[in-house]
Amino acid sequence: MSVTAPPRRSEHPVLKWLGVAPFALFALLFLILPTIRIVIASFQTPEGRFTLGNLAGLATPSILDAAMLSLKLSLVTAFFGGLIGLVIAVAVTRGGLPDWLRGGMLTFSGVASNFAGVPLAFAFIATLGRLGLVTVLLRDWFGINLAALGFNLISFTGLAVTYLYFQIPLMILIITPALDGLKREWNEAAQTLGASNAQYWRMVALPVLWPALLGSFALLFANAFGAVATAMALTGSALSIVPIILFAQIRGDVLNDPHLGYALAFGMIVVTGIANLIYILLRVRAERWLK
Repeated sequence: MSVTAPPRRSEHPVLKWLGVAPFALFALLFLILPTIRIVIASFQTPEGRFTLGNLAGLATPSILDAAMLSLKLSLVTAFFGGLIGLVIAVAVTRGGLPDWLRGGMLTFSGVASNFAGVPLAFAFIATLGRLGLVTVLLRDWFGINLAALGFNLISFTGLAVTYLYFQIPLMILIITPALDGLKREWNEAAQTLGASNAQYWRMVALPVLWPALLGSFALLFANAFGAVATAMALTGSALSIVPIILFAQIRGDVLNDPHLGYALAFGMIVVTGIANLIYILLRVRAERWLK
């Protein structure tokens, strides 16, 4: 005697999307609509007429200098953050270290990659400022005067060091899955053919990881280029990078030109959007090799 299974109830199509409705609403209100508003306002005068003058204003020397400084800061922190993060990730995932160290490192990276703004600026001032803990210890215990060596936390170098605090953990988080995708059989096959560990990394692992590394670099670049709260809290107006100029144009008392600020924001959206698109494309390419 056969038992007929009860027919499955068909769920209404709307119910399938109900779970993601809060996320869709959040993205619409705080990402999509503000972005559309910025793009439209970039091509408008204060009276609402169409103009290209706002975009032409981006070619002024002060804004071009700020853009070059932002690009330099983003490239430097993306390169060193990616390099240091890669070394740490390789050591933790494939260096034979205990599993608890890997778990602890990934947990810390998840927290540190989102630690920015005023708390991060205060932490570095308390650590590497003129009277910071590390500065005083180096001066009193080892006779090393960071100020005499030319280090100033409120400078390009100081801001770059501060950015590395969240750039390195971010690199660890995004490159670890790619490192986990390297099959151990590839290393064993290379060793069987007489390749050294250095040859394996140079001729097998790095070529496979190259799309993921370039994509990670693009994401780190976008992350640094769009950071504003940390730079504002640490340097104020001492460094003229694009996010600080943008803040001054929209909220400042002297440089108060909101529509030029919208044009600056539009330019930042374009730059970070291209960087994120490069990351997505390279990530998809890398995942094909690592499956």
